[in-house]
Amino acid sequence: MSEDLKIIKYEDIESSELIVDAVYEGKGSNLAFEPIKKIIPGLQNLGGFRYSGRGYPKKVVILYSTREEKDWPDVLDHSTGEYSYYGDNRKPGYELHETKPGGNKILKHTYEDIHSYPAQRQRVSPFLIFWRHPTPRSIRSVQFKGLAVPGLSNKQGHDDLVAVWKTENGRRFQNYLAYFTILDEALIKREWILKILAGACVSESEPKSWGEWKKTGLIKALKTTMTTKIRSKESQLPDNDKQRQILSEVYEYFKGYDHLFEGFAGEIYEMSERKARIDAVTRATADGGRDAYGRLFVGIPEDQLEMEFSLEAKCWRIDSGCGVKFTSRLISRIRHRQFGVFVTTSYVAKQAYEEIRTDSHPIIIISGGDIAKILILTGLNSPSSVREFLEKKYQKNRK
Repeated sequence: MSEDLKIIKYEDIESSELIVDAVYEGKGSNLAFEPIKKIIPGLQNLGGFRYSGRGYPKKVVILYSTREEKDWPDVLDHSTGEYSYYGDNRKPGYELHETKPGGNKILKHTYEDIHSYPAQRQRVSPFLIFWRHPTPRSIRSVQFKGLAVPGLSNKQGHDDLVAVWKTENGRRFQNYLAYFTILDEALIKREWILKILAGACVSESEPKSWGEWKKTGLIKALKTTMTTKIRSKESQLPDNDKQRQILSEVYEYFKGYDHLFEGFAGEIYEMSERKARIDAVTRATADGGRDAYGRLFVGIPEDQLEMEFSLEAKCWRIDSGCGVKFTSRLISRIRHRQFGVFVTTSYVAKQAYEEIRTDSHPIIIISGGDIAKILILTGLNSPSSVREFLEKKYQKNRK
């Protein structure tokens, strides 16, 4: 565990405020000594949705994530404060809102309230975000990520709650994908939460950005400045069995068919960046130092800028890293006002990664673990579905 994290011991939780990114320790492995129960007393349910209050609206809602759900990756973008969270209909055989914890019904009513006319933001519950964060003292420990409101500051339409289709064992079903924004509050007073639970007036201890959102609908997001990030080998590769199986399926399919993989690598980037377009995959030989090239469109539809990029693709064995020799090839092709995309089923070795980031080369790295995650997010969430997709779109007789 990082030494700079603030740790709140289990015995001190009831006297502590809610501090963003602080870790609240549990007590051993016993579920009865889980910290969330001490942080917010009287919550109903376990799992992802935990709340206080019967009916709707709830008094307080906890969104808890283990970050280990293979098909349902909850994502926090620290640079924008945007948080995407999946609902609780995660198995086939049930209607979208037919969940025992009732989480999807909470989402449905919440987003109806913020999009009604006039908006009913006064009815919306505070959403507190917690992540599982085991410590040496307890596997039940959690990290507080912040106070969130439904919706995004740059999206005022109705696309902040969407029903997505998933397939499991050949059976299709829907679940919600909800978008929240973490508010710019470093500390949430427990007094405020306890007063809400008691039904008392909360104006004095209410977070300022929460009050402003309630009145105006304007979201003041908790944004952070990007720092130079050099990912380790482990963080570039799959972090669970499903991701490893999916990546292995990709590697085995394209092994020996590098030119086909170049087309797939371009599509992977398009999947991850919806405004990117691959213009061409270059010839298998004499490609001029790039495997594909395209454009990224930035701006409004009526007035867009086109940013050109070159793409390099390496279908390599998963445990063999790409070194400086291969990343330098892409760097040498980038001209003024262009950027590069490096896609590999493996990972970028430390020295090459450091050179790219330290020298501020405009290179986007999509490694093996990223490929697996992108495919899962697009609904290709099993080795068989990935194989079917590849066989239909990338026929090997076109090597």
